[in-house]
Amino acid sequence: MTASPEAEPASGRERAAQVRTLFSEIAHRYDLLNHVLSLNIDRRWRRRAVAALDWKRAPEGTYLDACAGTFDLALTLTGRHGFHGRVVGADFALPMLARGHPKIDGHPVDPVCGDTQRLPFRSHSFAGAMVGFGVRNLSDLAAGFGELCRVLEPCGRLVILEFTVPPGRLLRAGYLVYFNHILPQVGRLVSGHPWAYSYLPRSVRDFPGPDALAELLREAGFASVEWRLVSRGIAAIHVAAKGPGAGEGDPPPGS
Repeated sequence: MTASPEAEPASGRERAAQVRTLFSEIAHRYDLLNHVLSLNIDRRWRRRAVAALDWKRAPEGTYLDACAGTFDLALTLTGRHGFHGRVVGADFALPMLARGHPKIDGHPVDPVCGDTQRLPFRSHSFAGAMVGFGVRNLSDLAAGFGELCRVLEPCGRLVILEFTVPPGRLLRAGYLVYFNHILPQVGRLVSGHPWAYSYLPRSVRDFPGPDALAELLREAGFASVEWRLVSRGIAAIHVAAKGPGAGEGDPPPGS
């Protein structure tokens, strides 16, 4: 699937195909652009997201990194002192997983090519789950959140790290100038992709704010949801806990 540099993001199945194409085509420059364009702040955000996962409750458990990309979030977890479990890194863009594969050599990370909206795992499979900068690209948030709730063990946590628009007027103005004008030009130059980094600011602009996202998580079956802004509102970390009896008896996909 192709799109013009100024095309608005598609919807439904077209959006899913668009996003898969996008990340497949920028996989070779994804890590470089992430760190350069965020001035390396993304590393600190990932550490805070992993801390919110409460993995010490089950340090030998199996955890899901959904929309895993090149495994940066998975490796942040496996690098924590005292972590003795495994992480399954799932993403539906195979080139992203292939690009990140050398990074997980020797680490307890298992790559799986799978769609977060139709996860290929049995219910209650994971002690916790996390998503870093991925839910914004789901074509059906309700389906994705429902699946993430389904595969979690009762009382397991889901942590979502995602961009948002800062609430402060001055910071928001500067942020939007950067996101709408500087980032697309630098991203296009470095990645060689004509529209990937024009899509990014539009996807952030159109994504539900923290309060609305929290409500969607509750509707998906999470018993408690809280969130906090990081770096003065450039990003937000949501923490959603599955209730002790939520999703009991749900069948795995395709059953």
